[in-house]
Amino acid sequence: MTAVSPSKSGPVTAIIVGAGHRAIIYASYAKRHPDELQIVGIVDPDPTRRRRTADMFGLTDEASYVDVEELISRSGKIADTAINGTMDAQHVPTSLPLLDAGYDVLLEKPIGTGQSEVLELLASARRNGRKVMICHVLRYAPFYAEVRRRVAAGEIGDIMSLQTAENVSYHHMAMGFVRGKWRSKETGGSSMLMSKCCHDLDLLAWMKGGIAPTTVSSFGGRSYFRAEKAPLGAGERCLDCAIEESCNYSAKKHYLEQKLWAPYLWPDYHLGVVPSMEERIESLRTDNPYGRCVWKCDNDVVDHQSVVVEFEDGSTASHNMTGGTSKPCRSIHLIGTFGEIQGVMEDGYFVVRRPDPRAGHEYTEERIELNVSKDMHGGGDLRLVEDFVRVVRGEKPSISSTALEESIYGHLIGFAADRSMESRKLVALETL
Repeated sequence: MTAVSPSKSGPVTAIIVGAGHRAIIYASYAKRHPDELQIVGIVDPDPTRRRRTADMFGLTDEASYVDVEELISRSGKIADTAINGTMDAQHVPTSLPLLDAGYDVLLEKPIGTGQSEVLELLASARRNGRKVMICHVLRYAPFYAEVRRRVAAGEIGDIMSLQTAENVSYHHMAMGFVRGKWRSKETGGSSMLMSKCCHDLDLLAWMKGGIAPTTVSSFGGRSYFRAEKAPLGAGERCLDCAIEESCNYSAKKHYLEQKLWAPYLWPDYHLGVVPSMEERIESLRTDNPYGRCVWKCDNDVVDHQSVVVEFEDGSTASHNMTGGTSKPCRSIHLIGTFGEIQGVMEDGYFVVRRPDPRAGHEYTEERIELNVSKDMHGGGDLRLVEDFVRVVRGEKPSISSTALEESIYGHLIGFAADRSMESRKLVALETL
């Protein structure tokens, strides 16, 4: 079967590669806008997940594949695009044959696990003349998109200093980076900085509008989530722990009472498989890794890291990632030659300040209210897919465009930051 080139009159067709939580979110755009996007195939090694995804999108067995190799050898190109939601270490190895076969690709972040394979992917996309967009969904959150528009319009002049922070809540930290599959580079494929904050680092580069980063420094470590920090009396698993009632990291409170992070805890929950309460209790009590004590896991990623970047125009930027905070939020503060922009995405607004040297004044302040979604990533997920569909059709992308060639500097900052943290040295970047 050969895919027809996308046209403005019909939907763009896509296959899902890796039917995880994120890929299904992106693919759900086809449910909401069937006239714009149609899912025509599923690639996943898990037979149950393949079947459930096929049922969700009305696919036949013929449109289901174990891996990309089977897809290419058996059917070749069956769609215009691929939505690649595989785990970090598989992003580039699965995308390369897709590009060779003629697919455009919407690729979950991070792009890859190291600089060399990220640049290999860029070379392949250029060689094959294919479009690749990266799921840096924060660019599409109304909060950040409006900040970028105002920076691009010159409202605060040239950026001299840029500061961002991500506060990863205590329950998110425990789920993703202590108990969960991103708890170590071996299981998740990337460092915590790259898994959690590559879009934040992307924001630093994006706000600078193509001015290249030149030097990176970083410090961080794993200070709290380690065995010697365990409170007296802590057990191996929460449901059998003597101090569970008073623990902020109780799996019982997080996953049974509040039912947090269900798509990550329970197999195929995002495909409609909902375990009973009895099944959840038994799972957390026995072999589910999310039932473990946070101080007695096999995690080795950092729980805090700070990054400082110098750009070729002499300006500087910083990003602070802290895991275990009470309130989850992302903040940004840009200081330019004419003014500044400051805000917290979750608050739903930012302020623009400008100097005002008149007698009795110091500065003016304009509050910009935004319709910020309570969805993860500030409502950017499906706006990203909408833009991807436009790009595949040959239409003009939005200001938020995450084209591969425009999304690499943030990754290079992250890779350099991890090297700097490990070596305790400044790391110089090559200009692309």
